[in-house]
Amino acid sequence: MSNVQGLVIVYTGDGKGKTTAALGLALRAAGHKKKVLIIQFIKSPNRIYGEKVMFQQLGIEMYQTGVGFTWTGTPERHREAWAFTKEKVMAGEYDVVILDELNNALSIQRFPTDDVLPFNEVLELIQKRPKRAHLVITGRAAKQEIIDCADLVTEMKPIKHYYEQGIDAVKGLEF
Repeated sequence: MSNVQGLVIVYTGDGKGKTTAALGLALRAAGHKKKVLIIQFIKSPNRIYGEKVMFQQLGIEMYQTGVGFTWTGTPERHREAWAFTKEKVMAGEYDVVILDELNNALSIQRFPTDDVLPFNEVLELIQKRPKRAHLVITGRAAKQEIIDCADLVTEMKPIKHYYEQGIDAVKGLEF
């Protein structure tokens, strides 16, 4: 790891591109021999995603914990996914950690998320992570407390999208 103090970067907003920006950052970091960890909170480990296929080939660690952060999972699975995340982040092995769609997981309203993803623990993880680790958090509707912890916040704003024309998610572009 470098001697640079780790930064907290947040990509949020209703527009497309939050995950894409974070994954581009992961590629850049890996190109500089940084050790990268990506944990995706909404995507399921049972589906095939183009980014996961490529990152496996590049040796970048990526995990989908969507089974733990959708309204169909059990509370115990949710807790296991968050425990896994805390353990991986706090291990101190990574230069860059991306918590993809964490903001989305925190805003699920179908069950009390604080029971399985305690917001105070999220803030604690941000503040007490290994100090040289850059932390990237993506997802819509970032909470103000997360924004306040960040060194950089970018809001993606939708202007026009082909979804509006009835075009579904495009393989290779959205997944």
